[in-house]
Amino acid sequence: MEKLDALSEYVYKLKQQPTENDEDSWVSSREICDFLKISERTLQRLRTNGKVSYTNLGGKYYYQISQVKKLLKENVIKSTEEHLHELAEHHKRHSFDRNTEK
Repeated sequence: MEKLDALSEYVYKLKQQPTENDEDSWVSSREICDFLKISERTLQRLRTNGKVSYTNLGGKYYYQISQVKKLLKENVIKSTEEHLHELAEHHKRHSFDRNTEK
């Protein structure tokens, strides 16, 4: 019974500890490329040009989610309603073309 109480207390303490903020989480290059829908080469250019902060560990690159969000916010392009409509129409055509190719 003592062991069960000790285990219960341990789990309770773990639950009470603050969890890591998602913004501070590190993600791999592949995850970033998949999320942003960019190539590894494009991500390499962003690193080379100092557009995104990263760390290199064992030959693999990792990025903090907060840094990727910062990159996206810094590069927001504000547009007119006409441009947004044009973008939506282009997306519809592109999606239709992609679906008809299958």
